[in-house]
Amino acid sequence: MQIIVFDPADVRVNMLPLTYTRPVGALRIGLDTMAERWLAYLPGEYYWQTESYLAEMFPGPDAAAPDALYVAGNIVADAAVAAAVAALQPGQALMSGEALVARRGAEAQSTVNYEGELIILTQVYDLFMNNAAVLTADIARHTAGRQSQPLSATNTVIGDPSLIFLEEGAWVEGASLNTTAGPIYIGPDATVMEGCHLRGPIGMCRHAVANMGALIYGATTLGPWCKVGGELNNVVMTGYSNKAHDGFLGNAVLGEWCNLGAGTIASNLKNDYSEIKLWNYGTHSFRRTGLQFCGLIMGDHSKSAINTCFNTATVVGVGCNIVSHSMPRVFIPSFLKGGSSGFDQISMSEFFTVARRVMARRGVELTDSYRRMYEAINEYAERFK
Repeated sequence: MQIIVFDPADVRVNMLPLTYTRPVGALRIGLDTMAERWLAYLPGEYYWQTESYLAEMFPGPDAAAPDALYVAGNIVADAAVAAAVAALQPGQALMSGEALVARRGAEAQSTVNYEGELIILTQVYDLFMNNAAVLTADIARHTAGRQSQPLSATNTVIGDPSLIFLEEGAWVEGASLNTTAGPIYIGPDATVMEGCHLRGPIGMCRHAVANMGALIYGATTLGPWCKVGGELNNVVMTGYSNKAHDGFLGNAVLGEWCNLGAGTIASNLKNDYSEIKLWNYGTHSFRRTGLQFCGLIMGDHSKSAINTCFNTATVVGVGCNIVSHSMPRVFIPSFLKGGSSGFDQISMSEFFTVARRVMARRGVELTDSYRRMYEAINEYAERFK
């Protein structure tokens, strides 16, 4: 079966700056990306339908089959909805209220209503808001019928030890692990150093590292090759990003290749405890969220210098370098450097020089395809400044 993961247009804009560099279906929540979860429940030959400038990195089919399944990248897949999608006949669309879940074929002539419960992502903050439920389900799916690697006796367990799962190559010594609020998953070759305190639900993906003394509250996801220290609370880190030193990060989402310098702190609660407004790229305005807690939202390849302080609900675009002695503004467009005293543009040459060095540290090549994608992002981002 040919399966095409598509971007709902309004959701894609709401998910900026994370979707500058990936389709909606490549966003990470829980242990997996949205598309990886669809693949787990609905095997097939997967392709993308997204912005044209992303097509080289996230290709579509050479020719879509007449009966191809189109699944929405913002739907958190589970066994029940996957079964309903697989049962669609040519020309049928599966709807959950007003949201399109999937369709069979390029166009729909009739609709089927899905009556089950679904997690549907529509705003960027939905990633951390729904991470507890998705992470718990993902850990159960990934570990079902399997045996954890043994946990060293140097660790302290609070709660049910059966809710801790260590993959092959995981290293955990001298830490406390608390499962009273949810499970803890330590992925292949991941490391939890001595003195760490983990309170589930927590998912550490392949090669993720918790440095000595890290304090990690749920629901937190550390994507592949992420490295963290200090204090984290309800954070989703997509992959290859670092917050390796002291400082607080909560109710936050980081893209890939981000780096928060030592002592970086990001507020997640306003001093007057009032409702948070967050920058929306589509409306070019700050919109009410209904949330009391929201921290940093940061796009790929953005960084902060040591002792940077971010105000509540700060949105940082792609490729930024924040160096500031006081809090910078709460919306920073892409490819800017500076801080509270002002910003300058980062040239593509300067951006690629740094990106190449950063990626080489993880053995990842900055390819010509990657360069072309970022050159297009630089132009595409102009409409959202």
